[in-house]
Amino acid sequence: MGGHLSFPRVTLPKERVVIVTGANTGIGYETAKWIAMMGATVILACRSEDRAREAMARMNAEFEAEKDRKTPGVVDYPELNIEFMKLDCASLQSVMDFVKEFKLSGRQLHVLVCNAGIGLHKQAYTEEGYELMFQVNYLSQYLLTAHLLPIMKTSGEDCRIILVSSEAHRYSELNLDRIQGKQFNEQNFGRILYYGNSKAFQIMQMFSMNRRLKTSNVTVTSLHPGMVETEVSRNFKDMKTFSVLTSLTKMVGQMKTPFEGAETTINAAVNPELKGVRDVYYINCKPASINSRVTNIQNQETLWTYTQQCLTKGAFLPDDIIKCLEGE
Repeated sequence: MGGHLSFPRVTLPKERVVIVTGANTGIGYETAKWIAMMGATVILACRSEDRAREAMARMNAEFEAEKDRKTPGVVDYPELNIEFMKLDCASLQSVMDFVKEFKLSGRQLHVLVCNAGIGLHKQAYTEEGYELMFQVNYLSQYLLTAHLLPIMKTSGEDCRIILVSSEAHRYSELNLDRIQGKQFNEQNFGRILYYGNSKAFQIMQMFSMNRRLKTSNVTVTSLHPGMVETEVSRNFKDMKTFSVLTSLTKMVGQMKTPFEGAETTINAAVNPELKGVRDVYYINCKPASINSRVTNIQNQETLWTYTQQCLTKGAFLPDDIIKCLEGE
């Protein structure tokens, strides 16, 4: 663990329900596993049931190993309280199906970790017509938070929404005229810019939501997990610049493991000292600065309005959900 900050090993009641999107691999896997090993009930929201089931089996095997090592903070359950629910963030309808299934379960929801994402993808569009990184990294998870917010508001004190963003938010713009990038072709599409946009929009969502939820039991934070060696890199292995950067990072020892990358997310989810904390962007479990373009309130509200227009156009955001989002 070294001398850096990490998450406290606290005991969580199994009644505390946590959803982690993209939980079958990488940072999401470690996040879901460790929160479950501390006692909570964790739902793995993933595209592939087969891969999620494989991940759950690995989690339980690693859980047994941690119990054998008598790792502090690990509960002594026969097995982890983990479940799979299907969620494909490339489809807004999949988000709605997930929400419907979760609501039918009658559960409360205490922590929502919006971790699923894709990095530096080539120009591509979803079935709803949105740029792929915009939808997977931002729009779908905005829709998910919007529909689960009414449940979180009635789930008792200290409910948290955690948006896994990136330092790439510094390489972004807010230009509604080209926010979907359809003026470009595959050759001149700015993959770094559009990835940065999607991550900037998550942080802007944090500020916009917190303004509306400031008197509620729900808080929103965001974070940068660091340079982590995970499957997200599969989308930019063809980019020479990032291949070189990744190689150099590995050589100097700055590339984090998935566990190290997950520490900041886990801390945001479980640290009791963060109860009621809002509008903080974390790096290595510490508050960090944010680009001024992203902290600009006018930009945040412009994005908020545009986002709701995207979702109301497809009837994905009914009036009652909008009212809840607006703090009513």
